[in-house]
Amino acid sequence: MLTREDIFNHVKKNFGTSPDYPFQKFPTYAALRHKNNKKWYGLVMNVHPEKLGLDGTGEIDILNVKCPPEISDSLRDGRSILPGYHMDKENWISLVLEHVDLEEVYDLIEQSFYLTK
Repeated sequence: MLTREDIFNHVKKNFGTSPDYPFQKFPTYAALRHKNNKKWYGLVMNVHPEKLGLDGTGEIDILNVKCPPEISDSLRDGRSILPGYHMDKENWISLVLEHVDLEEVYDLIEQSFYLTK
């Protein structure tokens, strides 16, 4: 299972960025930002599954990344890749970390990084 720490290590190694925590109300929500323009290329959150239309109890970790609208629909499977939670649903997707493939996540992070540059 992919963890938020795996993501933080990956972005530090590949992009030289570290998460920041911009929300006082949600202190565990971690924004992944570009160093120069401070734009987000990712947001790691812990949410209840029912907020995403999923079954389950407790909180799960998700990662929001930007995705070209022409492919976002084909990626969404209703379980591991969903419309962006609290984001523009056309341009952002949410990845449920416990259900996604490691390499796919890293590819989508890289894509989001360059789309938001």
